[in-house]
Amino acid sequence: MEPLSHRGLPRLSWIDTLYSNFSYGADDYDAEGNEEQKGPPEGSETMPYIDESPTMSPQLSARSQGGGDSISPTPPEGLAPGVEAGKGLEMRKLVLSGFLASEEIYINQLEALLLPMKPLKATATTSQPVLTIQQIETIFYKIQDIYEIHKEFYDNLCPKVQQWDSQVTMGHLFQKLASQLGVYKAFVDNYKVALETAEKCSQSNNQFQKISEELKVKGPKDSRDSHTSVTMEALLYKPIDRVTRSTLVLHDLLKHTPVDHPDYPLLQDALRISQNFLSSINEDIDPRRTAVTTPKGETRQLVKDGFLVEVSEGSRKLRHVFLFTDVLLCAKLKKTSAGKHQQYDCKWYIPLADLVFPSPEESEASPQVHPFPDHELEDMKMKISALKSEIQKEKANKGQSRAIERLKKKMFENEFLLLLNSPTIPFRIHNRNGKSYLFLLSSDYERSEWREAIQKLQKKDLQAFVLSSVELQVLTGSCFKLRTVHNIPVTSNKDDDESPGLYGFLHVIVHSAKGFKQSANLYCTLEVDSFGYFVSKAKTRVFRDTTEPKWDEEFEIELEGSQSLRILCYEKCYDKTKVNKDNNEIVDKIMGKGQIQLDPQTVETKNWHTDVIEMNGIKVEFSMKFTSRDMSLKRTPSKKQSGVFGVKISVVTKRERSKVPYIVRQCVEEVEKRGIEEVGIYRISGVATDIQALKAVFDANNKDILLMLSDMDINAIAGTLKLYFRELPEPLLTDRLYPAFMEGIALSDPAAKENCMMHLLRSLPDPNLITFLFLLEHLKRVAEKEPINKMSLHNLATVFGPTLLRPSEVESKAHLTSAADIWSHDVMAQVQVLLYYLQHPPISFAELKRNTLYFSTDV
Repeated sequence: MEPLSHRGLPRLSWIDTLYSNFSYGADDYDAEGNEEQKGPPEGSETMPYIDESPTMSPQLSARSQGGGDSISPTPPEGLAPGVEAGKGLEMRKLVLSGFLASEEIYINQLEALLLPMKPLKATATTSQPVLTIQQIETIFYKIQDIYEIHKEFYDNLCPKVQQWDSQVTMGHLFQKLASQLGVYKAFVDNYKVALETAEKCSQSNNQFQKISEELKVKGPKDSRDSHTSVTMEALLYKPIDRVTRSTLVLHDLLKHTPVDHPDYPLLQDALRISQNFLSSINEDIDPRRTAVTTPKGETRQLVKDGFLVEVSEGSRKLRHVFLFTDVLLCAKLKKTSAGKHQQYDCKWYIPLADLVFPSPEESEASPQVHPFPDHELEDMKMKISALKSEIQKEKANKGQSRAIERLKKKMFENEFLLLLNSPTIPFRIHNRNGKSYLFLLSSDYERSEWREAIQKLQKKDLQAFVLSSVELQVLTGSCFKLRTVHNIPVTSNKDDDESPGLYGFLHVIVHSAKGFKQSANLYCTLEVDSFGYFVSKAKTRVFRDTTEPKWDEEFEIELEGSQSLRILCYEKCYDKTKVNKDNNEIVDKIMGKGQIQLDPQTVETKNWHTDVIEMNGIKVEFSMKFTSRDMSLKRTPSKKQSGVFGVKISVVTKRERSKVPYIVRQCVEEVEKRGIEEVGIYRISGVATDIQALKAVFDANNKDILLMLSDMDINAIAGTLKLYFRELPEPLLTDRLYPAFMEGIALSDPAAKENCMMHLLRSLPDPNLITFLFLLEHLKRVAEKEPINKMSLHNLATVFGPTLLRPSEVESKAHLTSAADIWSHDVMAQVQVLLYYLQHPPISFAELKRNTLYFSTDV
């Protein structure tokens, strides 16, 4: 069971006051990406799970080591008597002031919950009761007692905080509060029944429904808002939330209380009582409810839900899809005015008894959905990364919360568009009594998960049915409470203290697989998450007619905030009749799939880490190691000057008596001969062992180079060319000119930019310039085949820009930002420089040199 803190536990309200905790979730946007008014936060979980993890007030204390451990009443190291005592006491005041502010809000929430209780009781004895006495006592059970406990606590604590001095004591108040937690035990035991009773009463009584949907909560004394509207369900959740928060504040207080202070043993005792209480509660309560009862009394369990992109009327719409035990429901969030309870709007549903997956030959071709141009997707990624960088700078400079909110909002908008427009893998489902529906996914793994979950449920004896409008309304109404995926999966929805993921290069060797029952043609693909969704990054060769494939292939995968690695194992299909009409690709069969978390502590070592993923009885063995962005950016000159890798380009061309290095000419020739129509050429990783073999052959100037090139996988040859430029001891466009290229590309006036960018090319040494122009023309020819190879000029600039411009180690120290900021401003500018030349009309060496007479070569 997942603790509250990991399901989006709201922060302490005083932290909300001090630090604007800004987050855009699914509730802020409708399915087409239009902004909606955000209502008050809803505690939509229908069954509590008390969180014991030390999610301390993040702005007041250092994050604990090993966030999953239970809170220890022992103080952290370094708070011995007298050490930083003054600072600790000041922090105590801050913690207490914040807690007092949140306690006032909590009391106001309890008051709002109690407000309708008296009039409801008064009508219970009349001829037209809204609720019975039994129902009232069930719904409001122990709320009055909890209110009185906290009112007394607040009244006693308030003067102590307002008349603060270093000797003030209040440990006895917390000790007393902890000793009254038995009332909360009774409340929690009744919580599920209280919620169900309130829900049933709302459905059967319009008057009570109106009351329970808009309870007025007083704002704090110094707040401009006099009242906010909150639902009864949300308020009933507040006591559950409060126990956890009180325990976390106790931990913070103890952390900032010197051991010799009179309060220390009292707070220690209060924390011990609270922890024991939380442990006992967690053992008693049921898991969060994931089912809804149908009007016929049957249980309809929610099995899976998530955000998918649907193609509807020729355009992409973001939907929230809910898979229940007997029905698949596709919904979008309704637009609601501020303060109103969020609800879903059902777009369509299919009983699982009527749901079929059309085979490739059965499915009709889908209406043409124009794919989003790759260069626009790349632009979005760069914007997102630039915004991320700006947000980090604002936070570091303690910028205004409004400015940070604006940046976060802009970042969410770009991430939302990226999420909506990047998926391309078709997932079609069909209602045997009606129409088909088409989703687009970014990951074959995800498509397989949905298909398997549906097929597993279809093995049961399911009956076809039609939902009445009332039944559909009840089912759709339950979706908001039952959903397990609350936010659109974008990085701007992450809390500040969540892991940003890994940035750098993951080296993966796919060794072998066992457990196949019969011989087949087998291969694996690797997926990693990036910008909130998964993308396929590498693919092994097909191992033919075997039950124990041994690939032993190594891949280098670039990570952009990645947290997971997925491995999928396929059986290759050569039957051309099995073509998916949605994307004209032959459908290969997934034999198994598995996923592992990329734990930084495990992978961030110099040694290879070997692991096994088990999938449907199949075991795939693989090894991996991670290289951080900082380490992978180093250009290291080769000690062996007789080779070509890591050797200055002027040295190599002089030795070869050539204008362009032999390795560049041969790799370009081979790619143009048989790889120019390869999907993802230069983007898809080649097998690392093949690349290293080619590197060794070129370094040794082996006579078998041409024979080896003709037999080698084309992605390995493309990878060798990229590696050559990456390992140059100085970038092809030189360290000396790097600052000038950065300034030139930033110029606004087109004429000034043209003059500057051409002048910079003239300033390059001849071997560098001739090689650059040679590569430029090759990349333009590759981009001409974009409809087939999916590699636009922008994609190629993204791949080659940093490789050709990134300064060498000595020069780059001033330019490198944090490892997490992979799309730094420098990287974006490097891409833009190459893109400028790729989009420029043909540039000839002779023409450039003729114009040299008119320009100074000083930069």
